[in-house]
Amino acid sequence: MINLKELELISKKWKNAKPFPHMVIDNFLDNDIAKKLEKEFPDYNNAVWDNYNNAIEVKRICNNWKVFPSLTYQVFSLLNSQNFVNKFSNLILDSSDLVSDPGLHGGGWHIHSKGGKLNTHLDYSIHPKLKLQRKINLIIYLNSNWQDNWGGQLGFWKNGNSKLPGELCKEIEPKFNRAVIFDTTKNSWHGLPKPINCPENEYRKSIALYYLIKPSDNVDKRGKALFSPTKSQSGNDKVLKLIKKRSDISGAHLVYEEE
Repeated sequence: MINLKELELISKKWKNAKPFPHMVIDNFLDNDIAKKLEKEFPDYNNAVWDNYNNAIEVKRICNNWKVFPSLTYQVFSLLNSQNFVNKFSNLILDSSDLVSDPGLHGGGWHIHSKGGKLNTHLDYSIHPKLKLQRKINLIIYLNSNWQDNWGGQLGFWKNGNSKLPGELCKEIEPKFNRAVIFDTTKNSWHGLPKPINCPENEYRKSIALYYLIKPSDNVDKRGKALFSPTKSQSGNDKVLKLIKKRSDISGAHLVYEEE
């Protein structure tokens, strides 16, 4: 199912990638597999989705194994399997230290409609149940109709400080069957803060998996993502309060759909 040869080839550039270790792999999955996965996505208005709709994020996600169709279930199982995780870990870390998260906390199906966005942010660092550190993100894009002028690029920002990113360094088009893999432990600011401009009947679709590692002694113990305001939101007290609430593990769920 997976283009391991390309993964092995591109992984050699992993450590020197800027602004933090990452790689972009086209045709990551067998093309027929990718097309079938695209068709297995539920409709945008299906009841399976968890909805995020506020000033810093407009998206829907689902990590419920019970509703995954057969092939989606198989692919998530493969990418969480010990065999794949060991190979993957040894390629990018030169060790077998990575651990999968079969619970897909924050992962699974992701979908954005017209107007969808995700402010620049740092991901949660400590898994709330496993107490392991989130180390690697794997995202695979699955809209075969996607056009560049619709936006939706994943941005990577230079290291700023613990609460704000530096300057935008790289943008990655969400090309069909493209995988983006990156290290989330390097003050790795990323996101898509510009609202997507796709047609009403098209959607930015992706599947996401996150891999974990034993936390270092000096890890910043974020239980939730830390968002940054856009330039137009800078100084907006309402947005800044939203960001503070969204980063609070005990209260974040209260603002997922805050208008």
